[in-house]
Amino acid sequence: MDDPGEDRALVARVASGDRVALELLYRRHAEWLTARLQSRCGDPDLTDIAVQDTFLAVWKSAKKYRSEGDVGAWLWGIAIRRLIDQLRKRKAAPVDPATIVADLTDHHSIDEAVLGSGAYGSVGPAVQALPDDLRAVLVATAIDGLSTKEAAHLLGVPQGTVKTRLMRARHTLQEALS
Repeated sequence: MDDPGEDRALVARVASGDRVALELLYRRHAEWLTARLQSRCGDPDLTDIAVQDTFLAVWKSAKKYRSEGDVGAWLWGIAIRRLIDQLRKRKAAPVDPATIVADLTDHHSIDEAVLGSGAYGSVGPAVQALPDDLRAVLVATAIDGLSTKEAAHLLGVPQGTVKTRLMRARHTLQEALS
């Protein structure tokens, strides 16, 4: 795993206009960002554009990074929003909930590693036990940090459906954990 301090130093160099630092940051993070975005969207062209837009945004806004928290989490927040931007430009096509949560059952994924590692105690297995439609909403909002409106667009369902599924997911989790 890459050193978080090195990532922060690279972002600081990018903020000062260092193109080599941007290239290094890209090399360190583009592959996993692409993989995670592809698990959220089946269109490789859209995910490639979203990754490129992510690093363009990093180039333009690296000065705004406050060196608080993980650079990877900051990049993911940018990347998922860039993917949503790309999806908005195209005609809405629902995404199968199984696609959204597929990486939770793929042992090579970051999400599954976090949820399955026991880092969150019994929450990880409880999330994995949720039905796909509920888990997709929970992953999109809680793990990916999307708003209910953004999650609705990504999943191709009304915002009210996202809210209802989120409420059901939380209730089911609460029951499983009590």
